[in-house]
Amino acid sequence: MKFYYLNLLLLSLLFSNITLAQHTINVLDLGAKNDSTGLNTDVIRKAILQASSKGGGTVYFPAGKYITGPIHMKSNITLFIDAGAELHFSDNFDHYLPMVESRWEGTEVTNFSPFIYGTDLENIAIVGRGKIDGHGKNWWKFSEVDVRNGLQNSKWQLEFKRLNKDVLAPDLPGWVERGFLRPPFIQFLRCNNLQIKDITIVNSPFWTINPQYCENVLIDGITINNPPSPNSDGINPESCRNVRIANSFISVGDDCITIKSGKDRSGRKVNIPAENYTITNCTMMRGHGGVVIGSEMSGGVKNIVISNCIFDGTDRGIRMKTARGRGGVVENVRVSNIVMRNIRDQAIVLDMRYAKGDQEPVSERTPKFKDIFISNVAGSTNRVARISGLEEMPIENISLSNINMQATSGILVEYARKISLYDIQIDVHNTPTIQASNAEFLDIQKIQNYNVNNQKSHIQLENVSQVNISNNFPFKSSTFLELLGSENKQITVHNNNLKNTTKVTQGNTQQVTLSNNIQ
Repeated sequence: MKFYYLNLLLLSLLFSNITLAQHTINVLDLGAKNDSTGLNTDVIRKAILQASSKGGGTVYFPAGKYITGPIHMKSNITLFIDAGAELHFSDNFDHYLPMVESRWEGTEVTNFSPFIYGTDLENIAIVGRGKIDGHGKNWWKFSEVDVRNGLQNSKWQLEFKRLNKDVLAPDLPGWVERGFLRPPFIQFLRCNNLQIKDITIVNSPFWTINPQYCENVLIDGITINNPPSPNSDGINPESCRNVRIANSFISVGDDCITIKSGKDRSGRKVNIPAENYTITNCTMMRGHGGVVIGSEMSGGVKNIVISNCIFDGTDRGIRMKTARGRGGVVENVRVSNIVMRNIRDQAIVLDMRYAKGDQEPVSERTPKFKDIFISNVAGSTNRVARISGLEEMPIENISLSNINMQATSGILVEYARKISLYDIQIDVHNTPTIQASNAEFLDIQKIQNYNVNNQKSHIQLENVSQVNISNNFPFKSSTFLELLGSENKQITVHNNNLKNTTKVTQGNTQQVTLSNNIQ
């Protein structure tokens, strides 16, 4: 009886392996060339259709070098790019016609086909230890197309204009004329259960991985390496839900990871937020920003966790950016356990003035940042943090805690409310340690600076109200608290050890209450 069941088990396993083999299609068996000759677009399309006709399966690329045009996926299909296999995408623009439904920098358009593309699919994957190369150099030349190079009326741009006559363009005019609309490398629209794992991606023509309106997205263990190049962002999930990005290495010509949800009128019309994102255990080496939210965030961004990452040599670390006209709300963001080294500009920046615009009444065009908590950050940078809201919409409920950084400039807060700065050790020399203006409800505790400039105050306030300053023990300071102007109100300074301070306050101190300080 035992042998009977053992035989049944062996037969079952054998049958399952045969079924798996039948659903794995080796592209070489269909005539693909892996010796850098020929164009394999039709063979790959045939393999995907064949697997799809059986309910799904794996399209397998053994080691070798494959040249191809766009790959359009089907549901229940896995592209398996094995170690030693390289997919090289053609840089002949005609291969990416006819144009397809797409989204370009947060605006819905009809555009060149992305290199790997699909709409309204489920259960799709791109996996393996191989490499895909976008050969972006020819595309990068057209990042700025205008009358100076005679390509403003190229056949591709004329076709784009023909297909996009009724496009809901961003608020700022001239967005099409300013550039040649290069396609994203990998873009899926309205797909469910998407995985991209272990592959290496290089030389993207535009944004590299750009899922749109997708749900349950896993990006794990990948490498993206784009040289300095225009708009070659790494991973840009837009208006997606339940996204996990982990264990990846990214070095690109623009932002490394960016969370977006549409731009201006188009983004507000679609109104699909980016929500429930986890980003963890990633390393970013080159790029304008390590992890960025915006500036296209008109559909809103919420419930974001960023942890255990390293940014080394990016222009900025954590960056949230928007502007008047965007609309949308960024809320419930948690950032923790981040190491930043050699950050060129700001380690932390929350900027609602990314584009110039005049103050206007609050409306659907008004963006909002709130409920953002950043802790356990260490490293070196130019400016530690800049928190900059709008007159009509201050940034609200922000916490920076356990920050330890060497920098040139300290923390700047303007047009904000309900701001907590706690347990911060930053060595800065060119500015006051903390500067705040046009803000209310500030809680400033345990702030230290070991590289004090005696010409600068420790804390500088201008036009602020409802401020608590306590539990500080400055290493040294010529002036602990500097007050600019006459509009500061209800400032309480208590329980500080100021024995290393030459002067406790400077400026108009009429609204300052001092108590229980050691001097």
